[in-house]
Amino acid sequence: MAVQVEFLKSIPYFSGLSDSEIDSVRRYIFEKKAERGEILSFEDEPAGVLYFVVAGAVKVFKTSADGKEQIFSIIRPGESFNDVAVLSGGVSLVSAEAMGAVTLNAIKKNDLEVVLREHPQVALNVIQVLSRRVQELVSLVEDFSFRHVTGRVAKMLLEYAGDGVGERPRLTQQEMAAMIGTAREMVGRSLKSLEAEGTIRMERNRIIITDQKGLREMAGVA
Repeated sequence: MAVQVEFLKSIPYFSGLSDSEIDSVRRYIFEKKAERGEILSFEDEPAGVLYFVVAGAVKVFKTSADGKEQIFSIIRPGESFNDVAVLSGGVSLVSAEAMGAVTLNAIKKNDLEVVLREHPQVALNVIQVLSRRVQELVSLVEDFSFRHVTGRVAKMLLEYAGDGVGERPRLTQQEMAAMIGTAREMVGRSLKSLEAEGTIRMERNRIIITDQKGLREMAGVA
């Protein structure tokens, strides 16, 4: 399938570009498909490709020496990954794995450098993207430092559970635990507590938010 112009217009990297500029950029973009479990980039290996998720979801994670996994983020349609490693010319600090069948648009490092030189607006957009990455990491540290486990679970559900409709990755309790830095058993207890409070409902392994305001209060977010 050809790379879609409308998709490129919708992603932060190419925001504000004219139709002719998008056409110029599109010749450097290629499509890649992957199946569930496929590793798209490996920690500590040179990063040569920047990816944009078109459909599906990709988890970005780091693995400790003893095999423990910490998930940093779930990349969804319209979002990118491998940014920092590609732009810095270094190795990937994390790994990325397809959580199901995914469709990606991608651009090689050398081609991205050409785009940045030819289109200054893209360089400005990159600053915004990387600024959001820093904000996300600060938020992650804040969660680990100041929120109790149930509050972390509540905050994660606000982002990933929703109302049960739309394209959202379905997370296992183990994946939830890996995202918020705790044990799977603690996630299970927190979910039961939130269900008892009436803020969520468990329905065939799907979590439905029933009290958005209450869950936000539990998460400690505005």
